[in-house]
Amino acid sequence: MPHYDPSRDHLLLFDGICHLCDASVRFIVKHDPAGRIKFAPIQSPLGSQLYTQHGLDPAAPTAMLFITPRGAFKASDAALEIARTLGGPWKLALLFQSLPRALRDATYDFIARNRYRWFGKDEACMMPTQELKERMLE
Repeated sequence: MPHYDPSRDHLLLFDGICHLCDASVRFIVKHDPAGRIKFAPIQSPLGSQLYTQHGLDPAAPTAMLFITPRGAFKASDAALEIARTLGGPWKLALLFQSLPRALRDATYDFIARNRYRWFGKDEACMMPTQELKERMLE
């Protein structure tokens, strides 16, 4: 299991039972060949602890949380910071930063509220691939 160093690592806390979140993690793994972004399900002990430390309820996860040396980002800000970290053409997503955060987060929240109905969910956290296991903290 990789070691987490908050002074240099990028850690994405995600809803481990959500199919949309699982697809997002797989997308990031594919487009981050250097492996800079590590992952932990919100349902894990580390994920739950960090999610709570940032004022969020791990029993009812409503937003991904991206913790970097630059700070902690949630909801639409997390998505934009992930795009910044991935670099290359994904940085074009930063154009959405010019939109008011309230509008970005309202869109994010709408998708988050409907994600289980639209994309499905599992009863337990996903079984990670070997590639993901190497980047999963819990």
